[in-house]
Amino acid sequence: MKSLRRTAAVVAAAALALTAAAPAGADPVKPPRLSAKAITATLNDQIHTAGTAWMTKPDGTVVVSYDSTVTGTKLTKLTGLTKQLGSNVKMEKLPGKLQKYISGGMATYGGQYKCSVGFNVQRRGKYYFLTAGHCGVDAARWYQDQAHKVYTGAVWNATYPYHDYALVVYRTDIKTKPPGGSVYLYNGHSQDITRAMNPGLNQLVYRSGATSGLHSGRVTGLNATVNYGDGRVVGLIRTSVCAEPGDSGGPLFYRQYAFGLTSGGSGDCTQGGVTYFQPIVQALNAYGVYIY
Repeated sequence: MKSLRRTAAVVAAAALALTAAAPAGADPVKPPRLSAKAITATLNDQIHTAGTAWMTKPDGTVVVSYDSTVTGTKLTKLTGLTKQLGSNVKMEKLPGKLQKYISGGMATYGGQYKCSVGFNVQRRGKYYFLTAGHCGVDAARWYQDQAHKVYTGAVWNATYPYHDYALVVYRTDIKTKPPGGSVYLYNGHSQDITRAMNPGLNQLVYRSGATSGLHSGRVTGLNATVNYGDGRVVGLIRTSVCAEPGDSGGPLFYRQYAFGLTSGGSGDCTQGGVTYFQPIVQALNAYGVYIY
């Protein structure tokens, strides 16, 4: 009987040990899946590093992009935050350096800079052209030539950063025919532009610029945020079209539809890259002008 009591005691102790080792709950608790809105708000608040960008995809995933300049502690901070934000965030390295393409349409020169004319617009019989806001901030007067001998017009208003559009009023001291409402295609032809609208995802688009000419690609994202070296721009169209310095302000379009103004990006037209555009509809509404 004594040995049986010892055996029973050993079994009871083992059972008690197993019970103590078992988890209190059936499954571990997973962290909540944050919404794209919550993730974007956190990124807007905590990340201001030049060379970074983010956008929300249709499936609710937030893509956080960074260029070759984001290294060391900058990259550690960025990756650390994205890990905290959970599985709804994906990271992506961009080719080259994320920059404004300030070095489209035809070339226009202001100060020591070269940009591109975006779209010609009008209001109450007065003619203007739209270009990138960072171009308008950098120079008040714009010319047709690099030597600044043929005056084009003066900046009426420029908005940068946060948005990236500028309105230049054409000179009125000489009699000339109204500027055309088309985009130059750099092949001896032009495309008439008659309507402005916002593009959809995967829309085929063309970009015309004074440095690299005409190139095409697809819309890969909407409402993107980009951190340049001197400020943040929001609400941008992201595309797979290439661009280079001097293409800033140039037009994004398809057939007769105007979509945007070249803001900046990474890469070049030799190896490809990513380019962001200021939506044209927002610029038109801000200035009360229209495409013709």
